[in-house]
Amino acid sequence: MIRFDRPMQGFAIALAFLAGYVDALGFLTTSGFFVSFMSGNSTRLAVGIASDRSDATAAAILILCFVAGVGGGAIVGAIAGRRQSSAILILVAMLLAVAALMVGQSALGAAGLLALAMGAENTVFEREGEAPLGLTYMTGSLVRIGFGLAGLVTGRRYPGWGSYALLWLGLVVGAVTGAWLFPMLQQDAIWLGSGAALVMALLIAVMRRDAQGA
Repeated sequence: MIRFDRPMQGFAIALAFLAGYVDALGFLTTSGFFVSFMSGNSTRLAVGIASDRSDATAAAILILCFVAGVGGGAIVGAIAGRRQSSAILILVAMLLAVAALMVGQSALGAAGLLALAMGAENTVFEREGEAPLGLTYMTGSLVRIGFGLAGLVTGRRYPGWGSYALLWLGLVVGAVTGAWLFPMLQQDAIWLGSGAALVMALLIAVMRRDAQGA
């Protein structure tokens, strides 16, 4: 986060909100699996191998979809060049839209598409094969928050930990929003996520254009 200016930090927080929102929808749709938090699915895979093969299979499918989404997002970004971020977010919007259409037919199939979308979202800021910021998982951000809090006691300086706290908060608020809307909208809640991704694709295109013109 400390590499980004304030507008881009705000954009990253919005992306984290979307990730939390979609993850909550996926969690509720599948009754306990994640579509953005693959550490949780890895644990479910391991436990499932020992006790429930169907759970292990579901977790493995979602993990593979997430990894495929990262690969797909990176390919789209490489082809799009300067329009990388917008092109990837359009891809995310399309995957979410297809998931919304599929969820009534196959909850796991829809969740796989959500995982593809969340994998792709992590490539929005990709540079030279590295993603400088985790948008759909917050363990690293929480570690930085912990260091920052320790710095308040020890006097050591850990710059930027407050922005990581806002990133984490964005994901949590997004998840709360998804959990709140799901009982009312069911699968239609996914359409809102797709629309949000399209809006953010337009927003980042404008931000990039203004930055180049400055």
